[in-house]
Amino acid sequence: VLGSSPVTIVVTSEADAWDIDTSSCLGRGQFVDWDKMPEPPAPAPIPRDVLERPPKELKRLAREGCWAGSHAARARLYPRLVQRVSCRLVTPDALVYRDVAGRLFGKPSVSSHPLPEFLEGCPMPTYCLNPHGVTALKKILICVGALFPDITHSPLLPALAALLLHYSQDEAQCFESLSRLIASNAPHAAYIDQSFLAHQASCMTFGDLANKHCPAAHRLIAGAAENVLEVYSEWLWWLFPGLPFAYAVRVLDVFLLEGHKVLYRIALALLKLFRLSLGPAGLQGSDIKAELRAFVGNIAQHVTVDKLLERAFGIRLFSRKEIWLLQMANRKALMERGITVVQKRPSFHLAVDMQKFSSSTVTAQEMRLVWSWIPERFSLFPPLLLFSTSRDGCSLQRFYTCCEGYEPTVLLLKTTEGEVCGAFLSSDWSERKKSGATSAFFGTGECFVFTVRPEAERYEWVLIKKPELAKAVPRSRQRSPSPAPGSPLGSSRDSRGSSPNQLAVPSAHRRERLSPFLAVRHFLLPSKTASMFMSGSRDGIVIGGGGGQALSLDANLLWGHTEHCETFDNPPLCQETFQVQLLEVWGFQRA
Repeated sequence: VLGSSPVTIVVTSEADAWDIDTSSCLGRGQFVDWDKMPEPPAPAPIPRDVLERPPKELKRLAREGCWAGSHAARARLYPRLVQRVSCRLVTPDALVYRDVAGRLFGKPSVSSHPLPEFLEGCPMPTYCLNPHGVTALKKILICVGALFPDITHSPLLPALAALLLHYSQDEAQCFESLSRLIASNAPHAAYIDQSFLAHQASCMTFGDLANKHCPAAHRLIAGAAENVLEVYSEWLWWLFPGLPFAYAVRVLDVFLLEGHKVLYRIALALLKLFRLSLGPAGLQGSDIKAELRAFVGNIAQHVTVDKLLERAFGIRLFSRKEIWLLQMANRKALMERGITVVQKRPSFHLAVDMQKFSSSTVTAQEMRLVWSWIPERFSLFPPLLLFSTSRDGCSLQRFYTCCEGYEPTVLLLKTTEGEVCGAFLSSDWSERKKSGATSAFFGTGECFVFTVRPEAERYEWVLIKKPELAKAVPRSRQRSPSPAPGSPLGSSRDSRGSSPNQLAVPSAHRRERLSPFLAVRHFLLPSKTASMFMSGSRDGIVIGGGGGQALSLDANLLWGHTEHCETFDNPPLCQETFQVQLLEVWGFQRA
């Protein structure tokens, strides 16, 4: 099933089994103000051999709150779970901390030692720590700065340190746990972003996931916020320090086992719940960021922590590897824009002068809506008009000539009846040449079709809404299907070009190049009709296939047809047979 990546956990020896129900927890809790500490729920029986359970069952126990009812259980379990995190061979441990802390501080004081620069602008929640615990937290973070000089920006790190300190025997144990999370080298399963570039790529990745999994909330944000990306850049704050301690520590329970992906899940669940809490009336104020913060802070009034986690794990995300590929693509787009250190990112409004934006098919406001649908790494770039029938004529060959070398593109068409629809197309139109004389489908699962007028709606790849239709595979095991009998446009292909105008992740050698996000070869599909994204020949272009075509245009770009198709599970986008009044194709202008 999509998203079912295994978690590597070393099976413990018999000697490592321990009585989790013990009330003895000597040394733990010295950093905690117990008057602030919420009472745990009634303790549940915890298996003595819990650490020997298979990874899948251990994850289930964490999600269900198996050790949420005992502070002592967490105090004994956390260090053992962290020890199972795969990390670099040379990773600073408790002994290193004691040595460095002794040389740095001498006496137990940190007043003369500034906090590391990587904490600038990052929240530093203290939760239920007492003054001694706050001092210990600062010392730990100062030592992290000294021993991990490559960390330049990490909003998550201080919250993790504070939470772990509640259940640590001493500063050194907390440092060692934090150190292993920082130094994790598990494939596609990072725990902590350690640079502004990585953090911003995570924010963009969350925006992409929200766009796909929380369409109602995304539409609300796109309509209310001047800068959608700025709203999503706070997603990690919603969890830490936004959530109350009792909720945050339950997030930590599963985070230690499942890594960064679980944070996306819970933030998406919060976003869904926020939209539901508004009801039909919608936003009450104009500051959606403030309303989201207030909602998260008062989450206990809306849902229990068990229901929050239940909703979060009901969201069917793609695999860790697939999300990692998306994050790498987002990193590259940020680097192309020169955004690698702390700075404000230009929004759509800044990248495109809305007063000067000109299109014969859509208004500036409608283009803003379309822009909110496209993957975030592309919305960093202003739109560039590549082709227009009013400027370039009704020529399919001219269409190809103008569009080739650009990836991705947005196709917009207006019918003679005034209806407006289109498609976001992830691959270069030159890919059609790779199939020779036979027409073949190509593209990736990021393609989608949409309507703008009379009503705006988007229809994505069917696997996004129904991930159970396919299984993820670690590498390509499929060849592109052959054309269906009797149909010149009946095969499925996924490949990418190497034009200098593309925004794909490049490489000097093809074998080293990152695979694109949602490439067809990553999935075992039920049939070829699930991946008929885009196709072109001298007879016309087709977008979407299987049981019909979402959008097809003839060689003269004058007449078209639209119907339900299996790839996007869409209704007809306008009148089924229509005459084209105007066709435009937009690319993305690189700096």
